[in-house]
Amino acid sequence: MTSSSRSLPAPETVAVVGAGLIGGSWAALFLAHGHTVRVYDAAEDAAERVRASVATAWPALERLCGALPGWEARLSVHATPAEAVTGATFVQESLPERLPIKHAVYAQIEPALAPGAVVSTSSSGLLLSDLQQGFADPSRLLLGHPYNPPHLIPLVELLVNERTGADVLATAEAFYAGVGKVTIRLNREVPGHVANRLQAALWREAIDLVVSGVASVADVDKAVVAGPGLRWAVMGPHQLFHLGGGEGGMAMFCERYRDSFHTWWDSMAAPRLSEDVCGQLIEGVREQAAGRSTAELAAERDRQILHVLTRPC
Repeated sequence: MTSSSRSLPAPETVAVVGAGLIGGSWAALFLAHGHTVRVYDAAEDAAERVRASVATAWPALERLCGALPGWEARLSVHATPAEAVTGATFVQESLPERLPIKHAVYAQIEPALAPGAVVSTSSSGLLLSDLQQGFADPSRLLLGHPYNPPHLIPLVELLVNERTGADVLATAEAFYAGVGKVTIRLNREVPGHVANRLQAALWREAIDLVVSGVASVADVDKAVVAGPGLRWAVMGPHQLFHLGGGEGGMAMFCERYRDSFHTWWDSMAAPRLSEDVCGQLIEGVREQAAGRSTAELAAERDRQILHVLTRPC
């Protein structure tokens, strides 16, 4: 979304609990849209790290959404999670993926939550039903799982259940829409949610193509980038295959290609991340990187993502 099409949300006080890679990116996004952001992270250098994260993300956010100036005055870092959530209407929790850590922090923030505040967890691998055990009253908690990096990738996967308050999902959807996110609703709980399961399925086959000697790590990645990845940036697999059926749409596609897909699926293996397999992948990406650091590669990724997001329609 460019600044010319931007619809400004009403400024709110937002808490970011856990300000590592994901939390720092969330903080930058919220600040770019004019919110006041209160941060907690257990690291001793949390204040320096989160400010560095925002400063790094800011040029992209200025280009992407016309980020509002003066973020330094709207950012504060607090010594405890309870202090950070005080007065916040929306809390984005991005703590490490360990239930004991999350539950311990939930116990600290629950008494300090403002009435009606929503707590959204970024958790990618834990189940909402397990996370809810950390609250005496879990009605304000939902899953709000982003795709990395959250300040650039629009997707947020949302999940609630019978223990969630009736207004929480709609409140979260409205908040995320106000900061430029695209949300999907999960109808039931499943490990990995939707997007991670999709990428896990692709990676499983990508690994097998490497370890079975079909293609190198670099060429498998190149096949995705120069082929289906371009289409996936604009349409999902179902819609693309619907188009692949021509005038007959999905019905014709299934009629024409079902046997081919059955043959492909039957030939696919389920590799494991053994020491040997990991070694092949590590060596493959090392050769791909050609001396570039992970920071340099991440910057290149973000530049390319930004290019896609801001290209003319």
